[in-house]
This record gives sequence, structure tokens and C-alpha cells, in this order.
Amino acid sequence: MELELRHLRVLCAIADSGSVGRAAAALGYTQPALSTQLRRIERLLGEGLFARSRTGVELTAYGADVVSQARDIVTRADALGRRHRTGGPPAPVRRLRLGVTNTPVVPTLLDALREACPDLAVSVSSVYATGELLGLLEAGELDAALGVDYPGLPVRYSSGLAHRAINTVPVFVALHVGHPLAHRIEVPLEELSEDTWFVSHDDGVGWPGAFYDACRAAGFRPTDTHEFHVLDQLQSMIAKGLGVALVQPTVRPVDGVLVKPLAGDPLRQRHLLLWRRELVGAPVVEALHHHAVHTYRNLLAGAPHLQRWVTRGYTSARVPDGLKPAR
Repeated sequence: MELELRHLRVLCAIADSGSVGRAAAALGYTQPALSTQLRRIERLLGEGLFARSRTGVELTAYGADVVSQARDIVTRADALGRRHRTGGPPAPVRRLRLGVTNTPVVPTLLDALREACPDLAVSVSSVYATGELLGLLEAGELDAALGVDYPGLPVRYSSGLAHRAINTVPVFVALHVGHPLAHRIEVPLEELSEDTWFVSHDDGVGWPGAFYDACRAAGFRPTDTHEFHVLDQLQSMIAKGLGVALVQPTVRPVDGVLVKPLAGDPLRQRHLLLWRRELVGAPVVEALHHHAVHTYRNLLAGAPHLQRWVTRGYTSARVPDGLKPAR
């Protein structure tokens, strides 16, 4: 077997859908046929590319590198095809309306886009809920967006939109430095059953349902909750010992706050790039995705609580893309 362009498309489709079954449906394969093809590709490359889970598959650190290179090759091949059909390169995109949810990547991403796409004028709209971002994309009021979904709860949209996964990360918990569990390396979710929780409101794609499902699986339902999602104010409340909250692993805690992993990773969040197919060309999609991936990796690498978690010998299946410790 030799690696072909169609094999690279298979890898990209599986990475984007987070499921061999969903990728098979999108590509017109049966699931057994696509699973067989994936095994052949992995044998050819000599290492597993995806880690299997209860809800689908996630890229290993090696898989993330392979798929990143595969995307570049596929994008270049598609661009050559368009140039052949049209007789020349596509016209440059001059304007991009980008929606973003609660993400720390925006400043660095915009700076990188300014360097990579100097002719592209980007206007940013900050929206809390990914569900609202999807509505704005469907209505043609946004061209692209950075949103989230959750393993087992993939985003749903019309055929006019497309998405690409940026990464999948564990959800951590923020608690007061004087909390009884502050000394733990990992915090069991069930041992937070009596705490007051700050819970952000409905994001339209599965939150806070995913949180309550995890609590139910841990044997409890939070009885004392507050709806809160403004990060600065939230950390101030936690620093005063008024409750705990689930946070992204890129969060930098303020004085009086600790950020800890949850034992067993009961919750994960997938970051996504979404866009309108007819409005955003492949070069812009590639630039957005490439710089979003690298920005997230740099942020994750700079989070000391995450690095302590990574370097304590956890398996690569649990480690976010690009953060597997060197051997």
C-alpha cells in the first residue's frame, strides 16, 4: 500500500468528525470499510493516529502532526484543482466576519492572521453561546466562527456550513486555595458534591447538560448553583471561597485560586472552526485553522497546572494534541 491523497482525506474527515462512523457517512463508505482503511494507514505509518473512546476517536499527539501535514497537502491539491478549472488563482478574500465564543486565542490569532493574510480585513464579534454563533452563520451574518462542542454531542448544522476540529481538551476545576481538596493532584468530581457551583448558562450545543450528566454519573446532582460566566468576576468569587467552577485548562488563576484536573477526565470540550462553504475559501480556512491550532498549543504549553498533569506519566490518549511529553 502507498499513501494517496484519498487516504489523507480520510484522516482529515475522521479528525473533523471525531468518529469513524460519521466520517464514513460523510465520505460515502461503510463504517467497516473505513475502519479497515484506517488500520492500513496506521500500519503503513507505523503508529496509531487515533485513540478510541466511549464517544468516538481523538487524535494522538503523533496523529495531530500527521493530520496537520495531511491538511496542508489536501489544501494545496484542492487549490491546484481550482486553478486548473478557473484558469488562475482564486481572488483574494478581502473581508472576514469572525464570531468567537469564550476563548483566549483571539489576540494572538488575529495578530498571526494579519501577518499571514495582509489583504484580509477581519471584524470580530464576541458571542457566548456556540448555538448562537451557528445561527448567525446559517443566517449569513458571520463568515466563520470559533466555537465548541462536547464528545458525544457533535454540533449540527446545514450543508452550507463546514467545520474542522482544533483540539479536544479536558475540563478542569477552579477552587479556592483553602478548599479541603486543594492538596489533591486530581480532584474526584464526586467529592465536590456538597460544594456550591458556578455554572455558565446554556450554550446551545450541550452545556450545561454535559456537566449535569457527568455529575449524575458521579452519583450526585448539584443542589446549590449560581449562573455565572464572566471569568474575572468568577475567579474573584472563587478566590473568596464562595464556590467552585469548571474551567478551560488554559485559564490562568488569580491569587487565591487553584486550577486542578478532574480525576478520570469526566468532561472534555472540543474547540472548532466553523465556516460558510461558499463565502470562505480554502486559503483563509487553512490560515485560520493553522494559527488557531498553534495558538492553542502555545497557551496549553504555558499553563503550569496542565503541564504538571501532562508530565506525571499520563497516557497519550489523555493528553491534548501536541502536549505529549518527550521521551
